[in-house]
Amino acid sequence: MTEWLHHLLILPILVPLAVAAALVPINERERTLKGSIGFVSTLVVFVVTMILMRLAAAGEDSLPGDGVYQLGNWPAPFGIVLVLDRLSALLLCLTSGLALAAQVYSMARWHTAGHHFHSLVQLLLAGLNGAFLTGDLFNLFVFFEMMLAASYGLLLHGSGPLRVKAGLHYVAINLAASSLFLIGVSLIYGTTGTLNMADLATKLAALTPESRMLVETGAALLGIAFLVKAGMWPLGFWLPTAYAAATPPAAAVFAILTKVGIYIILRLHLLVFGAAAGASAGFGQSWLLAGGMATIAFGAIGVLASQAMGRLAGYSVLVSSGTLLAAIGLGHEEMLAGALFYLVSSTLTIAAFFLLIELVERGRDAAADVLAVTMEAYGDFDQDEEEEEAGVAIPGTMAVLGLCFSLCAVLMAGLPPLSGFIAKFALLKGLFDMSAADPAMAISAADWTYVTLIILSGLAAMIAMNRIGIRTFWASIEGTIPRVVIIEITPVAVLLAACLFLSFQAGPAMRYMQATADDLLAPALHSERVLSAPRAGGR
Repeated sequence: MTEWLHHLLILPILVPLAVAAALVPINERERTLKGSIGFVSTLVVFVVTMILMRLAAAGEDSLPGDGVYQLGNWPAPFGIVLVLDRLSALLLCLTSGLALAAQVYSMARWHTAGHHFHSLVQLLLAGLNGAFLTGDLFNLFVFFEMMLAASYGLLLHGSGPLRVKAGLHYVAINLAASSLFLIGVSLIYGTTGTLNMADLATKLAALTPESRMLVETGAALLGIAFLVKAGMWPLGFWLPTAYAAATPPAAAVFAILTKVGIYIILRLHLLVFGAAAGASAGFGQSWLLAGGMATIAFGAIGVLASQAMGRLAGYSVLVSSGTLLAAIGLGHEEMLAGALFYLVSSTLTIAAFFLLIELVERGRDAAADVLAVTMEAYGDFDQDEEEEEAGVAIPGTMAVLGLCFSLCAVLMAGLPPLSGFIAKFALLKGLFDMSAADPAMAISAADWTYVTLIILSGLAAMIAMNRIGIRTFWASIEGTIPRVVIIEITPVAVLLAACLFLSFQAGPAMRYMQATADDLLAPALHSERVLSAPRAGGR
């Protein structure tokens, strides 16, 4: 039984990879069949990741093989290893859940907009899962490229001049980032002789100053590549346009892509450049702090300036990334659990919002939107005309869409009592608890700046969502009632229900996040677990 559970660790990579290859030769006229196969595949992966998350929640001792899977039965650092802990299990479950929602939504009509949609989703899922599970930098590069290759196709899915233009920019920028990734990996391997992250963490402190400089140069290049994907200012200028141009199901899955960069930065920052790294401890932390705060400010301004909901969602992704990057840059251990809670809540919210946007705008007229803005600025042109009705009846479809939009607005603004508020409260509570626990650790100017930006970014989201919501649902200019089918609104409702579940089960969720944070803050135990994992058969 234990051996069987051990092999579950590789299924989140093998299953979508095999299904992606199997779907390619099936004729595109059989899209319903391809969609059904893809859905079953993602559902299997989701169930597997739930089992893995349950095992991880019980502790590493409950994981078969201590959560280390040695491909080819070669031990680290000589062979390729997959490593499961609470953080990777959490992100695996989140990724497969978003992929399920996107696939169900796409089967209404979006999977017919281009070729091989379901194959690309499976390939993206395999790349993401591999990036979260891999224990060495070279295979991280392999899975990173697999993920990017699939995202290129998904962004261009559906064609159209705006989508093609944004897609070509996205491809060029990410190819440049991949080149930096490869150069950085080469510098680190040439200096240390290893790319296993656990092994690298044990060797860094003993490096000579000359070797340390090369490793830090390689790490800086890696950091740039990951920060491009995370969307840190000024490297994330491409993100709002690209995400707004993508089809709704593709954009919903893309909500997790920025978290890949943040995951790797967090993993390397605490494992490789932690307190045991000697002179390299905390490498790049000040840059993460400054860049994260600039990203929050840039994203909040973009949210306020956005007139289109797609761009508003894209800038909200930047606010989310900046909040997490700045939390890492502050270096306060007490904030880590709150940051992980915020990562999950913001990703679910933004993914749901990307799916909702197309449903809401389906019945909107662009000319009516322009006229609504004009009337808002200059007033009604015919104010002397007597109103015929005291109110406007809201059709059932618009009522459901309006409820979902309101939940998204509350979550994105961080208003109580939902998970967006709980996440921000946990972040700020960790910040103030740090000062209360140690009077010598007074709250610094950087801490207060972070608090101010968190509050102002929430205010910006509230203003922007209220403005767009009033124009869409309460303006006197009437649009066509959109036709929404069940398989389109269901994924939105499920993602928002997951946020509600986080709100009502915040206690158990925060305990899991705190246990995850404790794991990350014990890098020596992680390295020992990976490097001392026994080979299969006890040899």
